[in-house]
Amino acid sequence: MPEINPLAIAQQQLDMAAEKLNLDPGVHAILREPMRTLEVNFPVKMDDGTVKVFKGYRAQHNDAIGPAKGGIRFHQSVNMDEVKALSMWMTFKCGVLGLPYGGGKGGVVVDPRTLSQSELERLSRAYFAAISSIIGPDKDIPAPDVNTNPQIMAWMMDEYSKYSGGVCHPGVVTGKPIIAGGSLGRSEATGRGCVIIIREAAKRLGLSLKGATAAIQGFGNVGGATARLLAKEGVKIVAIMEIDGGIYNPDGINPEDVLEYRKKAGTINGYPGCREIGNEELFALGCDILVPAAMENQITKENAGQIKAKLVAEAANGPTTPEADEILSKNGIMLTPDILTNAGGVTVSYFEWVQNFMNYYWTEEEVNSRLEQKMVEAFERIYQMSQDYQVNMRVAAYMASISRVAEAIKVRGWA
Repeated sequence: MPEINPLAIAQQQLDMAAEKLNLDPGVHAILREPMRTLEVNFPVKMDDGTVKVFKGYRAQHNDAIGPAKGGIRFHQSVNMDEVKALSMWMTFKCGVLGLPYGGGKGGVVVDPRTLSQSELERLSRAYFAAISSIIGPDKDIPAPDVNTNPQIMAWMMDEYSKYSGGVCHPGVVTGKPIIAGGSLGRSEATGRGCVIIIREAAKRLGLSLKGATAAIQGFGNVGGATARLLAKEGVKIVAIMEIDGGIYNPDGINPEDVLEYRKKAGTINGYPGCREIGNEELFALGCDILVPAAMENQITKENAGQIKAKLVAEAANGPTTPEADEILSKNGIMLTPDILTNAGGVTVSYFEWVQNFMNYYWTEEEVNSRLEQKMVEAFERIYQMSQDYQVNMRVAAYMASISRVAEAIKVRGWA
């Protein structure tokens, strides 16, 4: 199968919405490319005394509404086109939720599993130092993404303080440990937001969550939290997939138990009472809800026709190709797009940033309540637009977000 370019997909999704909106050609041209990209090559001293040079990227898509916002990923497949695409999706994700941000995204080409903890720290600090000229609490605010976490954000925040006269700027990154200015509720915010969107979509489908079945592809922070919170809503989790294999039990799987099992075993494979399952079979399961929570380009024209779920909720960024979108729409399957479904993370990142500037912190109940309000409002707005324009939820989400960014671009006199 030919490699699918995520930037081409992001641009194609933009083009579809721009056509429906009859978007000004100048605004359209501005939004098709990031306003700024940076490629860096930086040395890191390894534990054995050798020096390795790593390649990193940062893309800032648009700052018409506010500073760039988006994650940093450590993965061996990171490349410039992927980072550009993810920065575009972040602009539109922030627009869907009405956040005062544009999109940013970054990454380092590395398999972090090959690094010791001290090597990981040196790499994190060196990368952040290398991109520090375009980063700042009013310019670009990174956050955790694939293979990065609160500890890495704390190292990066500390590194940034060295380049700002020793002044601590907690607002330079989000997703930090609580003690370093993080927000309560942030660790499970993306998963919680996913479940809110699934709940609202299920209402429109007339699907009761109690007794509904779900399959989860990806069991990291987002997939794990989504599975746990869905189970609390009464959903039966029948399949869970990870990079090294998956498990299936039609009678249901307890995600809390699976998380405990993985802590000890290092894998979900061999979890008692389940049989092994592969990606193809997982996508073809006759379940009510399918949650792709792994990497991009998982649902393609090759496998979309096999999907039997009533609802596909995109917990990952860019898991569905445009051709697959068309197939799902034709088959009457409702899809809630990534820029809506997984926007809980950036929403609570925004709350964290606001709390950092105020130096006043909310309770977890306050954070979750504010998240609930914003996610429900966003879903209702996008669903209504999809009905009014007779388009699928993805096109509606892009239309709503692009309209907002286009207005800012016009007001500022860029086009």
